[in-house]
Amino acid sequence: MKNILLLSSLLSLLTSCLPESKTKRLTYQNIVIISDMSSRLDNKPQKDTAEIKKILDYFVNECVKPGEKIGDKSAISFSTSRNMISLIDIGKIKNLGEKQQFVNSTGKYKKSGLDQKIKEFKHKVVETYSNTKQPGLDLISILIDKIENESIIKKNNFLTNGIDTTYIDFENHIKIFTDGYLEYYKKSDNDQFYFGNPEIIKIRDICRSKGINISEALEQNESLRLPPYKESKFENINLHILETHQRDKNEELQKYDNAIGLRDNEILEAVWSLWAEESGFKSFKWEVY
Repeated sequence: MKNILLLSSLLSLLTSCLPESKTKRLTYQNIVIISDMSSRLDNKPQKDTAEIKKILDYFVNECVKPGEKIGDKSAISFSTSRNMISLIDIGKIKNLGEKQQFVNSTGKYKKSGLDQKIKEFKHKVVETYSNTKQPGLDLISILIDKIENESIIKKNNFLTNGIDTTYIDFENHIKIFTDGYLEYYKKSDNDQFYFGNPEIIKIRDICRSKGINISEALEQNESLRLPPYKESKFENINLHILETHQRDKNEELQKYDNAIGLRDNEILEAVWSLWAEESGFKSFKWEVY
């Protein structure tokens, strides 16, 4: 009995001497820019490049923060619906000292650090918009393929030394530059994600004839909704659609062909939003600019 009590006392003493475990959670940004390089670019091509420049400035000044932040793991990429054009991934540099030299553009990275990579990124964006024109493509199928088969989404993970644990979280943002119309060639091969003028007109006619709004029309007519697609990665993705051209808007007169509540932009937003919600995305945002 004495031995048991002695052993218990020793274990209690040893346990009390162990350092208290600590947990820390760090969050980084992963920004994925995908541009629809279709005929919509005939309208306002400079708006895309200007907006992408703002996103790059945000990445530098609010995410990486050269001269202020240490050990950042954020990333930003730009691709067309077909090809990856540019990528900056701070997390790929494992050595902390080397990482900070790259971020601050000092030492061996004085001429090849973040400053230079951002300039190259911006140049590639402008060059791509100047030289690329693709026909209408099945944008949602392309998006699904990129998420499933390309390494564009970052997973959360953790680091531990057996006592302390640091959780590494990533906010994945996919920003698609498109007018929102889901029109593409070879519709006869696969029409599940096709949504263009005929579908918009059908929804508008239903709303007018029945005196209901867009959401109610979509709820009552499942055939006019995009079929949801379930993918576990979606729950970690914030999906943004950046709309740049509205066909039913006269830019010169600043007037719309349709009343508020029945405009192309509003119908497309509702269709995309419902698809993102039913497919399980973390969040959805429709951004008109």
